[in-house]
Amino acid sequence: MTLPNERTNAVLRTENFLLDLCNPKATPRVPKEVRDRARSLLRHYPSHYDMEYMDGRFEYMRGESNA
Repeated sequence: MTLPNERTNAVLRTENFLLDLCNPKATPRVPKEVRDRARSLLRHYPSHYDMEYMDGRFEYMRGESNA
């Protein structure tokens, strides 16, 4: 079973991987098509801020269900 913090970490690590693919200094021999695809995927990918926001929302919802 995947824990919520493991899922969050996986999403954030994936974002870092995609960012590295976009950066020619971090990944010098990646084809342009792969860089373009990574950039396209990042356009609507949840950011670190989005992940923190969702975590806060779930904490709020957990609190409501215990009331």
